[in-house]
Amino acid sequence: MSAARTIRPGDPMSLLTAARRRRERDELANGHVVDLLVIGGGVTGVGVALDAATRGLDVALIEAHDYAFGTSRWSSKMIHGGLRYLATGKVGVAWESAVERACIAQHVAPHLVHPFAQLVPIFDSTTRKDLAITRAGLTAGDALRRASRLPSSRLPGPSRINADRVRELIPAVQTDGLRGAFVSWDFKLEDDARLVVSIARTAAAYGARLITRARAISIAADGAHVEDTLDGGEFEIRARNVINATGVWAGTLDPQVELTPSRGTHLVLPAAALGRPKASLTVPVPDHFGRFVFTIPQFDDLVYIGLTDVPAPGPIPDVPRPDADEVDWILDVFNRSLNKAVTRADVIGSFAGLRPLAANPAEGAATADISRHHLITGGTGEVITVTGGKLTTYRRMAQDAVDKISDVKCQTQRIALVGAGATPIDPAIPHRLVRRFGSEASLVAGLADGDNSLLQPLSSESHSRVLGVEVLWAQQAEGALNIEDVLERRTRISLVPGDSALVNEAVSALLGTATITVH
Repeated sequence: MSAARTIRPGDPMSLLTAARRRRERDELANGHVVDLLVIGGGVTGVGVALDAATRGLDVALIEAHDYAFGTSRWSSKMIHGGLRYLATGKVGVAWESAVERACIAQHVAPHLVHPFAQLVPIFDSTTRKDLAITRAGLTAGDALRRASRLPSSRLPGPSRINADRVRELIPAVQTDGLRGAFVSWDFKLEDDARLVVSIARTAAAYGARLITRARAISIAADGAHVEDTLDGGEFEIRARNVINATGVWAGTLDPQVELTPSRGTHLVLPAAALGRPKASLTVPVPDHFGRFVFTIPQFDDLVYIGLTDVPAPGPIPDVPRPDADEVDWILDVFNRSLNKAVTRADVIGSFAGLRPLAANPAEGAATADISRHHLITGGTGEVITVTGGKLTTYRRMAQDAVDKISDVKCQTQRIALVGAGATPIDPAIPHRLVRRFGSEASLVAGLADGDNSLLQPLSSESHSRVLGVEVLWAQQAEGALNIEDVLERRTRISLVPGDSALVNEAVSALLGTATITVH
């Protein structure tokens, strides 16, 4: 069994490089038999790879595109305690979310999560019943926090603030009849795709082989037939066990799986359009108890607004797109709590993800009512498929899946991801790097090698403040194989299409730069 350990910054075993991909791809193609083959490089797949590798299994993972190519990069960028699930009576799902939130925040990736306040405004029109329900929900959510042993020093308990304080935190809020707000706290994730890459690198540090641009054409209980879409050719991978973690695509490889995908859409606005809010504004959806539209202020002078939950039948697209009705619906609900309405002209980007819901709704039922609990099918001697779940509970999903093939106790509750160690205190290191890379920030900054321009934003005109060294690190340590990997997933610049156009040339030039060795 692999012993749990602290992975030192820049551990060579954790680096995902093009040369390593090619070497490990050749090992598998030449007949090396692994204990476990994982299909899918989203948060669930890399979580399974890490869990299995830390139990001492010989693991390989293949991904048709890139890490976090699918649903994992289209989340609300939150690690949350499941308050919404409490409101709809799904106590078990809420408890699982609270436990996993505490695990991530205290042990797994404390450097990637940041507490933020969520405000539910109280108006003259707010009824006593609504006040009582909201207060009871926040109290119950805080009880879950305490039961999960997440201290208030890490995540404060709920409170109530007056109208003046609400306006300070959210300048754009509707002021007519405003009496104050309830405040609750949760964690904002630095970035969902960054979490996935961090898990992947940690799995690699424990010996997992991870091959992107390797598409499973067909799978069986003892392996897969694979197409290499980067270097060309097809080959077989032999394995003693296979876990299908392909999310909304799971049914294309396992005909026993039936999913009901739903689309969740977010809008991207410049923070200035909302007066640069310092907290999240949470707006109840009329006539839909337990549903909300909310903002998630970002560090790059942006705000995300979401979230829809609409059926998405038919063929699964590689990249889902929001439709016009979803955009209008989000704006309509959100504007009910604003002094001045935001319009389509304020929207500078949008993104949508497909939830791999593991159930079929009853006739006329909404996808929002389908359970978010995960489902695992198959067992020893069969393809095991894991579906459903949420970003926050990825670790538990992985644990339950690997439990199907291993009697060794799961260790990932206490295994820290790369970057989770003590963060550098050198004031010369840009805070952005500390926030995104934790204990590896000094290594990333060191790639500048005296060239101060690499520690500056790629463009002074873009909303994104991505630094040149981040592009180099993405290529040398994080498995980025082309410019799309960098723009779409390692840095998320592409969430604002106009920003991509501003930095495209600079990123291309950096990716063509001679490799700088990471020490």
